[in-house]
Amino acid sequence: MEVIIRPTQEHAASLTAQLISEAIIARPKIVLGLATGRTMEMLYDKLAKMHKEQKLDFSLCRTFNLDEYIGLPPEHKGSYRYYMNKNLFDRVNIDLRNTHLPNGIAPDIDAECGRYEAEIADCGGIDLQILGIGRSGHIGFNEPLSALRSRTRAKALTPTTVAQNCSLFDRPEEMPQHAITMGVGTILDAKRILMMVTGREKAEILAKAVEGPVTAMISASALQLHQRCTVVVDEAAASLLKEREYYHWIFQNEPEWAPYRERF
Repeated sequence: MEVIIRPTQEHAASLTAQLISEAIIARPKIVLGLATGRTMEMLYDKLAKMHKEQKLDFSLCRTFNLDEYIGLPPEHKGSYRYYMNKNLFDRVNIDLRNTHLPNGIAPDIDAECGRYEAEIADCGGIDLQILGIGRSGHIGFNEPLSALRSRTRAKALTPTTVAQNCSLFDRPEEMPQHAITMGVGTILDAKRILMMVTGREKAEILAKAVEGPVTAMISASALQLHQRCTVVVDEAAASLLKEREYYHWIFQNEPEWAPYRERF
């Protein structure tokens, strides 16, 4: 794992978008794992602008989202399908047939989870997985005590997660209490992982996930086990990291980051 600290959310999102853009250009048929949430909105806005202004081509990309609420149809404004269409898919030239989310209204949820895993495997696995982190330390909806080898499955959401996300619903009381999520093991199977974390409210959980022990209580801590995971954060989110100076040194001195120093 490597941690890259940038001054602001804007800087962090710009660098993350650039890394995704380069991955798409290098591999037009890339399989992307996508996340949702407030943190991702600025990132997807930047990717949409790169498509419009720089002709970033999404036409051959295939995508798999981390999760979807159980019980919400795709057209519901609270669904992640609706979120993805609004924030990214409808703004770029991606083929919607190549964009995949779990079906939250499938008649057999367990069968849907197995189907989703098989679909990812049929595409050769995820090349680049994009992540945020929840306030309980979850990636996807892998809430505390999620097995570190878990696969796509249904999960009950914690009160912390419900409180964090219910404000995104017109009627907060309508937020589902369960979701389908990729498992921690599914996420760790990705060839490369890129996690973006911003804001002072994420500082404590980020420090636990990055510098604390690997534990099922904080599913994001399992990213320490991944062979190629980059965490891009702003100064606010990095404020409680003990090794901040070392992470700054990496960005300023490692050759791979030289092309980005002046721009991001």
